[in-house]
Amino acid sequence: MTTLLSLPASVVIRDVGPRDGLQPERPVVVGDRVRLIQALVDAGVRRIEAVAFVSPTAAPAMAGAAEVLAGVPRPADLRYSALVPNVRGAELALECDVDELTVTASLSEVYSQRNVRMSVDESATAIAEICRVAGDVPVDAVLSCSFGSPYEGEIAPSAVQALAARLREAGCSAITLADTTGMATPRRIAEVLEVVGTDVGLHLHETRGTALVCAYAAMQLGVTRFDTSVGGLGGSPFAAGAAGNLATEELVALLDDLGVATGIDVEGLIDAAALAGELVGRTVPSRVASAGPRTRLSQET
Repeated sequence: MTTLLSLPASVVIRDVGPRDGLQPERPVVVGDRVRLIQALVDAGVRRIEAVAFVSPTAAPAMAGAAEVLAGVPRPADLRYSALVPNVRGAELALECDVDELTVTASLSEVYSQRNVRMSVDESATAIAEICRVAGDVPVDAVLSCSFGSPYEGEIAPSAVQALAARLREAGCSAITLADTTGMATPRRIAEVLEVVGTDVGLHLHETRGTALVCAYAAMQLGVTRFDTSVGGLGGSPFAAGAAGNLATEELVALLDDLGVATGIDVEGLIDAAALAGELVGRTVPSRVASAGPRTRLSQET
């Protein structure tokens, strides 16, 4: 029997669908956003990026963040994250007892200006201030364009390492490398991880259809944390053609077959993806949500 290359016994999945997935969409009412989070919890997801405390003018779909957090289930083993762009956003999130703050910085100067209207240096300084007010609440810095920029092209792995080190020094407890516009390949994943190390999360997008193979390559190298989005929703409005996130159910279906534990039920995720499609008014891009896992038998007679 052929043996696969080394894989971890388990991985941690953070579903970012309620935030990253819904943020580019037409606003979904608070009650339905809570329903989607409940569906993810019912499927066994235990880390969820639920909301963003951002200006409702800049991101109308994220309005009502406090109301969402007031309505979600709170089992003891569940961790909710909130994206915050500044100290005020962090203060509002902390008032709602979030378990983790997520912040963003970019390796691309052009993308940084378009996304947060700050330079990379200014963004890093702002994150240091957020870490200061966060206290004991962990802060995860998500580094956009870690594997290439649609504006500057290739990003040197040494630049990723330098920004990650700066943000860890500033107080970030975790670093997540984001393939914001789907430029990663297994080769690029390996090159960046070689200098940054594998104690990072990965946030992968499907723009060029490489998210799942990049996740597999990263696991072989020792990465055990992944951001995914139910139904494969998401995408950046600041880069033309950017597609959605790696679908949670697609990664879980693969990991189930590989014997890598997630604690998440793929059929429950498919139900959640169907709800997500209902809420955004279209079929979600996830292929597993459409076809089901390979273990599902046809009902045709």
